Amino acid sequence: MCGRMGRAQEHERVERHFGVGWPDGLGCETYNIAPQSIQPVIIQSGEKRQVRLMKWGLVPSWAKSLDIGFSTFNARAEEIAFKPAFRDSIQTRRCLVPADFFYEWQKIGRAKQPFAIAMRDGSVFAFAGIWDQWHQAGIALESFSIITTEANEVITPIHNRMPVIIAPADYNRWLAATSAPLDLLKPYPAEQMHAWPVSARVGNTQHDDKRLIEAQPSESLFG
Repeated sequence: MCGRMGRAQEHERVERHFGVGWPDGLGCETYNIAPQSIQPVIIQSGEKRQVRLMKWGLVPSWAKSLDIGFSTFNARAEEIAFKPAFRDSIQTRRCLVPADFFYEWQKIGRAKQPFAIAMRDGSVFAFAGIWDQWHQAGIALESFSIITTEANEVITPIHNRMPVIIAPADYNRWLAATSAPLDLLKPYPAEQMHAWPVSARVGNTQHDDKRLIEAQPSESLFG
């Protein structure tokens, strides 16, 4: 799954990587992003890419209540083509969710050890996302979900699922293909990623600082 992530690079580097302008006044550096927060995602708008601010936790257009968003911050790749909340969005409303790292928790007895996971070269990357628009009683909301798949060899000792990461060479296809590119919904190559234990402080969303991604001693399966 993916329930916590962060961005640490300057917005200029994000702009260059994705070929998109970062909105004025929108900060980029944040270390403890959780579902239900408003986050920037990248969509295809005509011939150009565009950053839009959306709520993390997809609310489909037909939903009677916003509460569904509490359980739809992730969408399983194996279900996305037929599950009612996601099946329309995967066809026509796909997005990229920029990140520098994400967190996952490994069970160690009764305790849980958090890990940060990122690219070995330190580059920004993009989760595969889908989005939708909801309108009711004068309220308009755009929201998104991050797609998950089976874990690769780096993630497996920590968790059995991981977010789908789209390779830069596939950004255009993911955003603009006329039919859903379901073949991209697969584990990212493990040799390009690494994971390290971090402080349990990340479990509290009130903490949002660079110390959250500093390596910490651990009694995990990694030693």
